[in-house]
Amino acid sequence: MYIKPALSLVDAKAIAAAARAKAEENNWNVVIAIVDEGGHLMLLERMDYTQLGSIEVAQAKARTAFLFRRPTRKLEDSILGGRTVILNLPDATPIEGGVPLMNKGEMIGAIGVSGVQSHQDGLIADAGAALAANFNKV
Repeated sequence: MYIKPALSLVDAKAIAAAARAKAEENNWNVVIAIVDEGGHLMLLERMDYTQLGSIEVAQAKARTAFLFRRPTRKLEDSILGGRTVILNLPDATPIEGGVPLMNKGEMIGAIGVSGVQSHQDGLIADAGAALAANFNKV
């Protein structure tokens, strides 16, 4: 019997802690959003002094990474390469900082980060996603 890996709240907190550590290392104030394997918000963390607009943006980036099963950086790169039709995709936030959370080849959720420049958001999200890949899930 196959049991799909799932993201627990303990996992989400560990992912957020890894992302927050990367942000703190650089003195960046951000919002970190983690969605589960259904794309629903599981954890939201707003660091002190982060602009309020980043709350919605971080969630949108996480949801986009989940819905399109790829880092939001890929969508942003497509737009920068001239494929502006990407801007018409429903529920897409094509700004770097959203990354699927993968474990053993399965998507277990996604992380979205907002608060600094988008490439910096992406570095923070990548730090959280790297931890998820190493979970020993059943």
